Amino acid sequence: MNYSLAERFVSINGEGQFAGLLAVFLRLPGCNLRCSYCDTQWANETDCKVESLPKEEILSYVTETGVQHVTVTGGEPLLQAGMADLLQSLSLLPHVQVEVETNGSVDLSPFLKAAPLVHYTMDYKLPQSGMESAMHLPNLSLLREMDTLKFVCGSDSDLTRMGELLDKHNVRVPIYLSPVFGQITPADMVDFMKDTALYQVRLQLQLHKFIWPPEQRGV
Repeated sequence: MNYSLAERFVSINGEGQFAGLLAVFLRLPGCNLRCSYCDTQWANETDCKVESLPKEEILSYVTETGVQHVTVTGGEPLLQAGMADLLQSLSLLPHVQVEVETNGSVDLSPFLKAAPLVHYTMDYKLPQSGMESAMHLPNLSLLREMDTLKFVCGSDSDLTRMGELLDKHNVRVPIYLSPVFGQITPADMVDFMKDTALYQVRLQLQLHKFIWPPEQRGV
């Protein structure tokens, strides 16, 4: 079968536990959410230009780059048919580490079972996104120590909601907190972390938006 790709390129990871590392990016089109701050909305439109590639060609592309980290992103990559098979095959490439960026609405259990070597970075959508009602809450207990939970906050109410979630759920994975670019100051986020003793949370700014223009593609 073939897979649709909106982009494929080599750049640095801008966020998450692999931030700063060179990675092969495989961006898949389409998403089931419409977050208010989405910075890749173009990849979710019906007229988005894509290339259709068989699994073997994708694996060859990754191998030929020589880069040892793969970031599969979107849109929402886990919606595309055959993703479990593609992820498993990518994770079995020699000396290659695979990460999937997922939006928190898709049940992770079948993918964790089919592709257990893959690192899953789940972005929990807070109220300002407008999409919190779509979150699949059981995912919070499925994430493993090798995975990542990420919160993107755009307001004080988002920060408060994140704190409530962490109090309620016993999350045992690396947790990252990022600002909606240009909507909340990192200094205010640090103050919130101190005031609420969020010692297990790491504040992170999106590196790629400081290196290149925030709207630039292919980086």
